[in-house]
Amino acid sequence: MENKNLSSTTSDFILLGISYNPHLQKPLFAIFLIMYLITVLGNVLIILAIHSDTRLHTPMYFFLSNLSFMDICFTTVIVPKMLVNLLSETKSISYVGCLVQMYFFMAFANSDSYLLASMAIDRLVAICNPFHYDVIMSPRRCLLMLLGSCTISHLHSLFRVLLMSRLSFCGSHVIKHYFCDTQPVLKLSCSDTSSSQIVVLTETLAVISTPFLCILFSYLRIIIAVLRIPSAAGKWKAFSTCGSHLTVVALFYGSVIYVYFRPLSMYSVVKDRVATVMYTVVTPMLNPFIYSLRNQDMKRGLRKLKDRIHS
Repeated sequence: MENKNLSSTTSDFILLGISYNPHLQKPLFAIFLIMYLITVLGNVLIILAIHSDTRLHTPMYFFLSNLSFMDICFTTVIVPKMLVNLLSETKSISYVGCLVQMYFFMAFANSDSYLLASMAIDRLVAICNPFHYDVIMSPRRCLLMLLGSCTISHLHSLFRVLLMSRLSFCGSHVIKHYFCDTQPVLKLSCSDTSSSQIVVLTETLAVISTPFLCILFSYLRIIIAVLRIPSAAGKWKAFSTCGSHLTVVALFYGSVIYVYFRPLSMYSVVKDRVATVMYTVVTPMLNPFIYSLRNQDMKRGLRKLKDRIHS
């Protein structure tokens, strides 16, 4: 592949995708298409069930419906392009298209992160201050939390993309990934990326660790409060309302921390690709199942939605 400088107007990147093996392209296409359709259908059903059942018009389900919407957007930024490339011989993405994909990927991913923190705060108030729950978690405050989450996330994405747009690219323009993520794109730059790496790591640490620390603080307070409940049944009931959220947090943050909180020199194409699939494809697909299988309110809402569709 000939060397050339990349500019924002004339050149493309090549996305190698999940696997370089030509015999795996069609099977991978089928697998990820099914996963994407399940993700979209599952999250749409969660949104419709919450909006159709007035008993689910509470702060917890308000954040859950928005989390489902963000998950749909999050996967749609990445998976359709990946599916096209699995069946294409060129597998190209324009320089501008790469930056746009990077922008929306980070915006929706960080919105997910802040919504998970908002849901942790909701559980904290519900368990530790139930008598003032309606006042503290008012509709106006929930809306402000949602708007704040989206604003911070988009500002973070804008800053990151502007930083990436200042880099020069020469030589290989092959991204050893299935979408335009920060680390593999930085690997291709012929600019001095040491300062960019420091800024990216510091800024990522600030943006991602803030909601994560908020979740840890919330659950520390919840655990202390629950341990003071005298009956075992009361403790189980309090903890059971947090189980689904904790599962999603573990899946999401486990893979995110593994991928992003390491120096560029430790970047591993295969290992990072597997970890990235976990939070970009698998977690959004599992979220509807995690939040509905053991949640009686969601089951009732889904049954009510089913009855409305059939009536």
